[in-house]
Amino acid sequence: MKQKRPLVALIAVFGMVLMYAPSVAVAVFSVNDAIYGLAWRGFTLKWYKFLFQNEYIINAAINTLILATVSTIASTILGTALAIGLYRAPWSPGLHRLFDLVINLPVVVPDIIMAVALALAFNALRMVCSIFDIGMVTLIVSHVTFQISFVTLVVKSRLESLGHDTDEAARDLYASTFFHFRRVTLPLIRPGIIAGGMLAFTLSLDDFIISFFNHGPESVTLPIYVYAAVKRGITPEIHALSTVMLVLTAIPIIIAERLTRKF
Repeated sequence: MKQKRPLVALIAVFGMVLMYAPSVAVAVFSVNDAIYGLAWRGFTLKWYKFLFQNEYIINAAINTLILATVSTIASTILGTALAIGLYRAPWSPGLHRLFDLVINLPVVVPDIIMAVALALAFNALRMVCSIFDIGMVTLIVSHVTFQISFVTLVVKSRLESLGHDTDEAARDLYASTFFHFRRVTLPLIRPGIIAGGMLAFTLSLDDFIISFFNHGPESVTLPIYVYAAVKRGITPEIHALSTVMLVLTAIPIIIAERLTRKF
């Protein structure tokens, strides 16, 4: 019989309100006919119409989607390969601890430190190759740099939960290395790959600090545009744009949850 815990339930509800009340408020103001102030002037979708007619916002949205898609594909492939290599290769305990430290470092290091470090690295690389001029290339490399760690940690945790029994069974049945990877390992770690890829995609959509330090005039993303627009004053267009970004962030999470539920 379940015991009623009203205090725990109240704390849980309060936490949910803290998490989602600001997002709900932004969504409500995005359909408010008032330009300034908090007064409700009626329901309207004209701010979304103005939003999708704004050329600067459209270009920023395209840059954001290109950046998120390309960096997610690259980081998912590299992160998955790194996770498999760390889990399967016979590393010594010392090297294994070192690799764990290196992988976890980008996760815990403040974004501002990583952003400055990447900017300095690109300044040095530009002396050697012009491809590292600030723009979409530097943005993609920057995002892949911190996304790899998240993908690796998710996929590696999936591998550790599976153990080595399936590997030994496949080898006992004379499975080749490629057949073992394609028919045994890959299907089993697919939920981790999907979850890691969706996490990387979401982090790329939301990133501001690293993008701000490494973007060029032609590679402005939506978070950077919102930051510049807010300095001129918050308008209903900003509310509409924030709501669209929230939906774009939530969709991959919902898709990942639905896909991983099947496995």
